[in-house]
Amino acid sequence: MEKRRLDCVGLPPGWKREEVVRKSGLSAGKTDVYYISPDGKKIRSKPQLARQLGEQFDLSAFDFRSGRVNHSQLRKRMRHDSSLVLPIRQTASIFKQPVTVIHRQESKTKTELKHGPQDPPKQLFWEKRLQGIQACDSQEEVIRALDLPRNVQGVGPELTTENILQSISAALHISNSPVVGQGNNRATVAKNPGVNIDVYQPHIQQVIVSEDDIRRQELKVIEARKKLQDAIKGMS
Repeated sequence: MEKRRLDCVGLPPGWKREEVVRKSGLSAGKTDVYYISPDGKKIRSKPQLARQLGEQFDLSAFDFRSGRVNHSQLRKRMRHDSSLVLPIRQTASIFKQPVTVIHRQESKTKTELKHGPQDPPKQLFWEKRLQGIQACDSQEEVIRALDLPRNVQGVGPELTTENILQSISAALHISNSPVVGQGNNRATVAKNPGVNIDVYQPHIQQVIVSEDDIRRQELKVIEARKKLQDAIKGMS
């Protein structure tokens, strides 16, 4: 067999293209094409070449037989690249429907493009729907509601202690942000609750927890643990 090895201009530096002409047999005169990597590995097919180069090199317009890049095919791919296509109207103009803009295969409505993602509306003071409903134990005795601390004041029109506790429980259970209370005072919220209320916070004024409060609570926890430990020892 006659071999001829040259640098390949269509591949990264260091790659060689080898032509082998068959001298005998039914396929005499036929040319086989191979590629030699910089580390000496012999490549026999385009899929094997793609695996060797990885995703860092695009072989879609590379001709394996000639070892060159087909520029006409490359330009054709660029013309049909969806990322280069201008946004087009996807709905008929005679209907009053939102316009869908296609961009990088992601569709967004006109409202989302102007105002961002729209969260579903939240009902203000939904806790009032639970007024008159009380929890009972297994003996059908009404469970007394908890008392609010003196420094916790409700924010909102005609809210009961139960409503405030319900808003605190819901915020602790649902919200992903810190629960700190309303940023506006009671008078500001009362003027226009629909504008000034923070639906992600419970209906209480902002509570500032000081270092003294934390230490007092730690002492209460330590005392409760000691009582529990003494009770367990007394049972054993």
